[in-house]
Amino acid sequence: MTEKVRKVRRCTAKVSSKNQITLPVAALRAAHIHPGDILRVEVDDQGRLTLVPEQDPLDTVAVFPGLSDSADLEAERDAWDA
Repeated sequence: MTEKVRKVRRCTAKVSSKNQITLPVAALRAAHIHPGDILRVEVDDQGRLTLVPEQDPLDTVAVFPGLSDSADLEAERDAWDA
C-alpha cells in the first residue's frame, strides 16, 4: 500500500521595519489564501505564529432555509400577498 506524501514547502519572509511581512505566493496558494481573506494570528508557547483564516459570520447564514443567495425573495413576498 502506498501513502501519499504531502510535500511541505519551506519559504521565508522578512519582517520589515514597519513589522510587515510579505507571504510567498507559493505558500498562499498551498494554503488556499486569497486577496481580501482575513487571517487570525495565533502564537503558541514556543513563539511560533500560526495564521488561521477567519470565517465571515455572514457565510454561515446561507445554511438557513430562505436566507441564501438562491432564495427568490420577491416570489416569496408575492406568495404571501396572494
